[in-house]
Amino acid sequence: MDSDVISQYANEIKAVMDMGVEVALVIGGGNIYRGMNEAQTGIERAHGDYMGMLATVINGMALQAGLEKAGVFTRLLSAIKMEQIAEPYIRRRAMRHLEKGRVVIFGAGTGNPYFTTDTAGSLRAIEINADIILKGTRVDGVYTADPEKDPTATKYSTVTYQECLAQNLRIMDMTAFTLCMENHLPILVFDMNKEGNLKRVVMGEDVGTLIK
Repeated sequence: MDSDVISQYANEIKAVMDMGVEVALVIGGGNIYRGMNEAQTGIERAHGDYMGMLATVINGMALQAGLEKAGVFTRLLSAIKMEQIAEPYIRRRAMRHLEKGRVVIFGAGTGNPYFTTDTAGSLRAIEINADIILKGTRVDGVYTADPEKDPTATKYSTVTYQECLAQNLRIMDMTAFTLCMENHLPILVFDMNKEGNLKRVVMGEDVGTLIK
């Protein structure tokens, strides 16, 4: 855990909460076992995915602590029951927390193996009637190729779902992306690590790449 990063994220989220924006978060688990070779680890895919879901709850608790230290009211909701540390995920309860001005943190993914954090994010966003998914990454948008590998890659300001599919732009895994496309849920990909970016996004400034 990097306390400086947690503090930065907490302050970024607090800044948009202070503007009256309702914020829900889906936290990943660092892919601690996803995609690893079962023959090498001795851990089958489903078992490894459950381990990853538990890791998302740990990360969610860390961010929850950072947010509350910054003066933000939060609720951690888990798709896997663990009442001592998180509320069970109930759609209406999550929406009520948002209405009361709390940041809702969704942990444990969808509660099912074989589904990624991206899919959990898309599913929860649709369930709570979110206006948009803000996908915070370490790059500042969607490019024609991986900018970390190809120096000639160019950035999109706006791109359609169909263009992403045609050009095989890997915004999210296919299940998550299809959920967004079928439910007309826009996605904005931006660099979460650049200070002030989250507020700029919410203010409507030209930050990142919008997929719609």
